Parts: sequence; structure tokens; C-alpha cells
Amino acid sequence: MSNILKQSIKIRRIWGAFRQARVLLTANNYRIFDYLEKPLSAGTIAKKLNTDSRATSILLDALTGLGFIKKQNDRYQNISLASKYLVSKSPYYQGNIIRHAETLWQNWSVLDEIMKTGKPGRKAHDHEAFILGMHDLASLKVEKVLKAIGLKGVKTALDLGGGPGTYSIEMAKKGIEVTLFDRPETVEIAKKVVKEELHSCKISPNPSFSKRGEGGFNKYNINFIQGDFIHDDISNGYDLIFASQILHANSEKDNIMLLKKCKKALNKSGRIVIQEFKISSDLTQPPNSALFSVNMLVNTEGGRCYSPDEMKSWFLKMGMKDIREKLIDDSVLISSTK
Repeated sequence: MSNILKQSIKIRRIWGAFRQARVLLTANNYRIFDYLEKPLSAGTIAKKLNTDSRATSILLDALTGLGFIKKQNDRYQNISLASKYLVSKSPYYQGNIIRHAETLWQNWSVLDEIMKTGKPGRKAHDHEAFILGMHDLASLKVEKVLKAIGLKGVKTALDLGGGPGTYSIEMAKKGIEVTLFDRPETVEIAKKVVKEELHSCKISPNPSFSKRGEGGFNKYNINFIQGDFIHDDISNGYDLIFASQILHANSEKDNIMLLKKCKKALNKSGRIVIQEFKISSDLTQPPNSALFSVNMLVNTEGGRCYSPDEMKSWFLKMGMKDIREKLIDDSVLISSTK
């Protein structure tokens, strides 16, 4: 194969990537994988979904080609990958984050206009899909992240911008008094997730747990504070403040102001731990992180991915000590001590 052809194929692979994404998004919208735990024909699936028979058949064939399902004669069925991650009853379900990608599809479509204005172009918004999607992703690595953080000696923790409460739940299971701070609409979703998760694992109530913020879950070591963490009080008395995947949505100025607020809220020798997507100092690698900065361009006023060196420099200017960096899969943890 000539070098010219190889280069053209690389370009074609990039511009054509939207096709496989669109097929998966549509299949997820129709919950197709929920029906394919047993072999079914395209006609049967079309009747269950109330979709066109020809369209259903073509989509199922594409899903087969992409390696999500298998086809034998005229019957289609999930392979193990789809059963594990794309069936809604699976504990590893990723359908909510895919549903969030449907929203991003619409918002990214105005990138041409955003290039002129520099302002976000949020044509669509599904907050529940976004928050539950964060739970999908965090559930896959929460134990690994908390192990890397190290919770020895931590009695009180703030899950700042804690979203669905995935990390709050796991810290509460370890007996830590956790406060989840987020916007009111997010807290309402988090309450449902926390209630379902903690009730299902039957955590014993903690009679010594001190109520902080909004009650309702205090017996399970989790309380809530509703607000905007940039402008509102985040309370104090924390041994650990965990800021997971929130700084990329803010400007550098707002992040520095927020981290100063966090420092004041810590107990003596308390820690701040940031989790963010890892990106190189020149902000170009890996490609997924550079693309995520585009996502922040599309969806926020001033956000982007920040390099470890940038985040560590903020801590240094604040007078924080023992600044450390750890890599975990596609993320980086930056920690520092008061």
C-alpha cells in the first residue's frame, strides 16, 4: 500500500468515525441490547420497537459488523461485551453516558459557529443522562481511585461537585462522614442513587454521625449541601476534599479561587485531591484529552483540560505542601496537604 493511500485512509477513518458513533447512539436510544439477550429476528425486534423492518435489519447488521452483536441465520444476539456494558440491568451498564453523548452530538454540531463567538452552543441538555452517565464511568474505577488516594486517618470528607455520589457512597461504606456538594438539580438525582446503592448493600446506621448540611441520609454517613461551589460556602472541618472531574469546567481564575476556599475548609493536615483527565504540558496529548477540551469549548464559558504542571503550580502558589501526582488509567490525581 502506498504512503499516499495510507495517509488518505487515516483521514477517512477520522471523518468517518461519526457513522459508528451514530449507530451506537441510536441503538442505545432504542434499548436494542435489552432485547437481544436471547436470539431474535430483525422482524421481531422491529415489532417490539415499533420501527421500520428494513431500517431495523440494516442497523442490526451494522451493529454486528461493529462487534456488538452476532448474527446466525436471521437471528441476532448480544455478545458478552454488549451484555456486560449495554444491557440496562447490568451493574456495569454504560447506557447513560452514551445517552449523554447523544446530547453532545447535537451541541458539537454548532462548533463552526462557536469558533466565531467563543461561546458555548448548548442546543440540547439532558441533565439526568449526564449525571447518571458520570455514575456509569465512575463505577468502573471508584475502588482503584480511592485506593490510590489513601483514606487512612480520614474521618470527614467533602465530595465537591460529587454528581451522582459514586465516590461518596464508597467512602461512606468505609465509615467516613461524607458531605456531597452540588447544584440542587444534581443533588436530587444523587439522593436517588445513594438511597438505592446504600440500601442495597445494607449499611448499618451510624448513630454518632454528625448532621451537616441537608439531612435525610445522615444515618448512612452522607449529607448534602446544595449550591454553587464557586460562589457559595462549602462548610468546613474536612480531612479530605475530593474534587473529581470538576475543574475542567471552569476557568483558571475560578479554579484557583475555589482551591483557596477548599484550603480554608480543611482541618489541620487535611488534603485536597484533584482528579482530572491527564494531558501533556503542551495540551495536545493524548488526543482524547485534547478533544475533551473541545467539549469544554462547546459546553462551558471558560473550561478546558489542565495539565498536571498547571494544577501543581496552583497548589504551590497557595502554599500547599507535599504535592503529589499519580496516574490512573486516563486520569491523573494531584494531591496536596494543608
